[in-house]
Amino acid sequence: MARTLVDWQAAAAAAEPRHRCFIDGEWVDAVDGATFDCINPANGRTITAVASGDAADIDRAVAAARAAFEDGRWRALSPRQRGQRLINLADLIEAHGDELQLLETLDIGKPIRYTRRVDLTQAQLNYRWYGEAADKLYDDVAPTGPDALGLVTREPVGVVGAITPWNFPMMINAWKLAPALMAGNSVVLKPAEQSPLTALRIAELAVEAGIPPGVLNVVPGYGETAGRALALHRDVDAIAFTGSGAVGKLLLQYSGQSNMKRVSLETGGKTPNIIFADAPDLDFAIGAVGFSIFWNTGEMCLAGSRLLVEETVYDEVVGRLGDVAADWQPGDPLDPATKAGPVVDADQLDRVTGYIGIGLEEGARLVTGGSRALEETGGFFVEPTVFSGVDNSMRVAQEEIFGPVLSVIPFADEDEALHIANDTDFGLAAAVWTSNLTRAHRMSRGLRAGTVWINNFDQADISAPFGGFKQSGFGGKDKSLWAIDKYTNLKTTWINLGRGGR
Repeated sequence: MARTLVDWQAAAAAAEPRHRCFIDGEWVDAVDGATFDCINPANGRTITAVASGDAADIDRAVAAARAAFEDGRWRALSPRQRGQRLINLADLIEAHGDELQLLETLDIGKPIRYTRRVDLTQAQLNYRWYGEAADKLYDDVAPTGPDALGLVTREPVGVVGAITPWNFPMMINAWKLAPALMAGNSVVLKPAEQSPLTALRIAELAVEAGIPPGVLNVVPGYGETAGRALALHRDVDAIAFTGSGAVGKLLLQYSGQSNMKRVSLETGGKTPNIIFADAPDLDFAIGAVGFSIFWNTGEMCLAGSRLLVEETVYDEVVGRLGDVAADWQPGDPLDPATKAGPVVDADQLDRVTGYIGIGLEEGARLVTGGSRALEETGGFFVEPTVFSGVDNSMRVAQEEIFGPVLSVIPFADEDEALHIANDTDFGLAAAVWTSNLTRAHRMSRGLRAGTVWINNFDQADISAPFGGFKQSGFGGKDKSLWAIDKYTNLKTTWINLGRGGR
């Protein structure tokens, strides 16, 4: 039986989230006893006080992860054994689905209808998929001559530091943890301070699934303390990061200042959503525009925040965007009918409304929205906002807002569309709407983006890699078997087969 708003409100009132560091299979307070308030963005109230880890706590967690790696309690298991325990974890995530989806909604304000359909489903899918893939990866033999055998084998890198964002905690944590664990690594996870709750609970479930203590450790805390300490730690072999470009650049510096640890980055985006006049279904394309920018309150690195529209249909598209935005008005995220919730915290509210002000100052025309919403709730709600008359040089077109703000930009022809689309520091994703097959191929080849969608937006599968070009990141992909490259080293072993050697 489907749960109602009243049901979810009762469950929220009874929730008792984990709130301490999880190190070496144990719940521990931060060394200095510090905590921070975990805030419900729907009402501004404290959910719980969470341990605020710093360098001392990172030291404890890294030591536990290193000990677990060196004694072989995890990496020495067969791939099939590791894979089965990841599958066990997927089963436990599914079994505790109601609890986890509630924690995700309370933590980040994502509507309850989506935290199961997307976040929970994708998290358990990742652990299951990598678990099933664990014993299906083969090493290689180099094509050498008859007198030597060149074996190419994969080995885990060692201790992985994962630093993850607040917008899709369960899913993006799984993107990092599942392939890293499948490969035999130990992990220290520093979740975003805005959204630590599901990470802590899943770490506990991992031990129940048979993943040994010390293999997965979680230290909540702030980026400038716990995150920095993790990235600078000389006993961490790799950093896997999703978040802002500014932090990504710091992580590269920290790698150079410490032990030149491997760094993989998935950072920001400013996705162009490009509608040509010959779009095969303009109604569908315009509906997809609403999803691309207003779903998850626009808090997505791949959000279609730049809508490029061919001049001949520009006025028609702009004229219909008010109705599209009206379908994404924010509401109580615990209500199963709600499609859009709040932004994550007061700082993000200030950021988004600040950019709306910048857009107006730059001369963009406000089509709809532009204000804070539901202020009486104490939550951090923003109206879905559309600007027309945007020039691509404006800050609202160039800088990542990470909120429900759409900039609509006209173009005359294919060449101009491609120029505008690529005129950005980012290159995470792009979408093209056209009936012209050759144009679709030309645009796909010309767009400097890691993912290109043709006549759709955000189509994805675990089997396909995800990551960007330019300042949207580098150092490896998330998802698919290509993700394994980030968490393994290639070793070549030469065996002399000749009689006497050289």
